[in-house]
Amino acid sequence: MGRFGHAQSYSEVQRPQKTLETLLRVWFYLRRQKRSLILTALMVVGTVCLDLAGPILLGRVIDGYVVPRNLIGLPRILLLMLLVYAGSGSLNLLQSYVMAGAAQRTMRDLRADLFSKLLHLPLNFFDKRIHGELMSRLTSDVENINQVLSNCVAQMVSGSLSTVGVAIAMFVINPRLAAVSVVTISLLTILGNRWLAAKTRVRFRAQQAALGRLYGFMEETIGVQKVVKAYGQEKAFTTQFDVVNEEFRDAGIKAQSFSGLTGPMMNTIHNTAYAIVAGVGGLMAIYGMATVGVIAMFISYTRQFGRPMNEIAILYNLLQSAMAGAERVFEVIDETPEVDAHHVERLQTIKGDVRFDRVCFSYQKEVPVLREVSLHALPGETIALIGTTGAGKTTIVNLLTRFYETDSGTIQIDGRDISNIPKVELRRQLGIVLQDTFLFSGTVKENIRYGRLDATDEEIVEAARLSNADTFIHLLPLGYDTLLSERGSNFSHGQRQMLAIARAILADPAILILDEATSSVDTRTEKHIQEAMHRLMDGRTSFVIAHRLSTIRGADQILVINHGEVTERGTHAELLAQQGFYWRMSSNQRTEVQQNGTVSVEAECSEFEFL
Repeated sequence: MGRFGHAQSYSEVQRPQKTLETLLRVWFYLRRQKRSLILTALMVVGTVCLDLAGPILLGRVIDGYVVPRNLIGLPRILLLMLLVYAGSGSLNLLQSYVMAGAAQRTMRDLRADLFSKLLHLPLNFFDKRIHGELMSRLTSDVENINQVLSNCVAQMVSGSLSTVGVAIAMFVINPRLAAVSVVTISLLTILGNRWLAAKTRVRFRAQQAALGRLYGFMEETIGVQKVVKAYGQEKAFTTQFDVVNEEFRDAGIKAQSFSGLTGPMMNTIHNTAYAIVAGVGGLMAIYGMATVGVIAMFISYTRQFGRPMNEIAILYNLLQSAMAGAERVFEVIDETPEVDAHHVERLQTIKGDVRFDRVCFSYQKEVPVLREVSLHALPGETIALIGTTGAGKTTIVNLLTRFYETDSGTIQIDGRDISNIPKVELRRQLGIVLQDTFLFSGTVKENIRYGRLDATDEEIVEAARLSNADTFIHLLPLGYDTLLSERGSNFSHGQRQMLAIARAILADPAILILDEATSSVDTRTEKHIQEAMHRLMDGRTSFVIAHRLSTIRGADQILVINHGEVTERGTHAELLAQQGFYWRMSSNQRTEVQQNGTVSVEAECSEFEFL
């Protein structure tokens, strides 16, 4: 992670450190689903009561009617048994569906809070963390919590009540046969787990597809925090996220509902193993140690006792993983967001007078990046920043946009300290064109409109014309409605830059920041980009970061940044006369051009000069 230090990383499986606190916070989200929770609790109690009543009725049928061959009253009790078992099965299915819906709605709220917090965190938070690890918190960690809420809550309560009730009944009926059941339950757990793992995997494919779309949107957003913050579009991204989030919720409800159906289906497999209990019970009945009705009752209770034990064994590790994931999620939610000063000054219109006064800054303590940098840009002036990589050029403009806050010193715009200006209002007055332009998935028109969402189609076309992008856009098959692939990879670097300039023109900023905006393009494309930049910079205070001297030769001020300090300042001619770093850089570029057999730096500057 370079100057930002080591990124935080986590192993896949962690045990929670604050289980009780984390459970309470998860409950804070879950309790919003009061109706679903109350309904589920009532259905759980009803299911347990019906499950306990079923074997009792079975025993009465066998001992009271079947063995003595008494048919009087048998149809009535058989009908009652049918209603009991049908009611139990229906309540099981219904509580799975209701709890799955409650869990998905809870996860929707948790994901929304987590995503909103990420959009409002300062950039230094992302500098210190691996983006993929943050994505795992948004997806897999949240999904682990969802699995627990969907499966554990109702099952743990139902399982606990059922286990206690069945255990008491089993040992009251026949302690010896109860011991046989323990061995049977162990075998059933293994068989059930194997079967469940093989069958549920396919059923979750639809959910994973929706999760992939959600993951892709969040990954794209996290990667463009500067663009989002620069144009103040946090609200627009939150709205878009809500749509994708709702799609994932619907897919999750279907997947979790099916998962709830697997429990009843596992009973079919369990019945095979229960034959062992029936065999042992049959021998006991032959020797007069138990009645046939008691054996049938016991077999039914054994099934009820084994099911919650099997579920609890499966869900324990899932619960541990989910609580660890919940801690990771709440760790992000607890981060301090970007905040403005208590006493803020509202921005209406600005002239563009920018002053840095003895500004110091460091990404890490005791590793200074800027050392008492001072500069003054008058309205409409162009300030060029040059220097070696890591000298602090980009850091200067990052402080101007308040992506980071100064350690000491002040930055003023029109005499007002920017620390007292709301960040949203400040960034609305700033236009940024970066070296690595990011284009979003969508049409050409939508990407340009991102500079100002209320812009008309006519204004978009005019901005494209001024940026020299209109020419190549008209050659596209669908023109302004042409879809861009991920990150605009179906466009050249120069075309992406012209679209970014059109976006900045549409935003109509008072102060412009160009960070290596013409690097990595050929000279012909550079000329078109420079012409567009000339129009964009006209009448605006501009900060230009560049390595090519042809880009900055006509700047009003050129600042040479070296190890975080301004070591030289002046116009192009003044710096050449000083014969310092700028003069040496100019000489080196002239030599490189001459050795490559091309025109001199001065000729190149004369041909492509735009400032």
